Order: sequence, then structure tokens, then C-alpha cells
Amino acid sequence: MKIVECRYERHAAAILAIFNDAILHSTALYDYEPWTDDSMVQWFRAKQSGGYPVIGIESDTGELLGFGSYGPFRMRPAYKYSVEHSVYVHAHHRGKGLGRRLLGEIIAAARKQDYHLLVGGIDAANTASIALHESMGFTHAGTIRQAGFKFGRWLDLAFYQLILETPAHPVDG
Repeated sequence: MKIVECRYERHAAAILAIFNDAILHSTALYDYEPWTDDSMVQWFRAKQSGGYPVIGIESDTGELLGFGSYGPFRMRPAYKYSVEHSVYVHAHHRGKGLGRRLLGEIIAAARKQDYHLLVGGIDAANTASIALHESMGFTHAGTIRQAGFKFGRWLDLAFYQLILETPAHPVDG
């Protein structure tokens, strides 16, 4: 297995399939309808224009097993050192440590880009993701009760954060 920088041309279809599986079969994404090819064009464009990485892990045969990325936490200028991340692993490859490896790569990329705070919004019932985040130093920052409604039930959204030592010299503006 190897870590790769995901590109639209090579990885969009695989990422779309992973996203859509999460939408249809889990509460990892609070969407109702599967994404489209156009959604992926816009998603990759937003990542590229913001300078946000899309980090993947491929099998030895080039199959995308999972990916992670981050983007803006909030749009106000003072949040410029904070990003919200996500990590998704293909359903057939969960439980093999791939999420841990991808989250480690996300943390390293955020440090390299001088971000100070990583935020993860996790469905509160997703105990595996919560355990992963806690094992990597994330702390619970709060839960918004009944933030979403999917599959006929209310969903609680838990926020986990990791404060990084970067940047060395933060500035206003």
C-alpha cells in the first residue's frame, strides 16, 4: 500500500463511490442523495483553489482504499488557522488501520501548511471514528444534540479537536 496525492482524473470515480456508499448506508455524511460526477468536479476544484490536500491510500494494484482531506472550518478570516477534516475508508477495507494512517497523513499535512487546529465533526454514534480520533490525541470539544435527521432518527454531531503547535508566529489579518 502507498500514500498518494489524489487527482480528479485518477481518483474521482473511486472517491465518488466511497462518498455515495457513506451517504446511502451510514451517518458519516448527513446527505440524503448520492453525489454526482458534477459534485466531484466542484469538490476537487474547491480543494485545489483552497490549497487543501486530498490524500489517498492505494493498494499495490492501484485501487483507492480510502482518502482524507480538509477544508475551511468557518469562513471568517480569524478562523484561517483552523480546518475541518474528514477521512473515509472503502467499506471492504475498514478495520485494517487505514483510517489511522490517513488521519496521521492529514495531521502531518496540516502541520506542514501551518494550521493550528484540526476539527472533526463525527456522528456521535460512530464509536470507531471517535476511538480513532481519541487515540491520536483529539479531544471532545462538544456535541450538538439532534443536529441532523437521517434514517428516521435524530443524529447528534460530536466535535473533536486536535491543537497543533503550528504556526510558530500567527498573525492577524
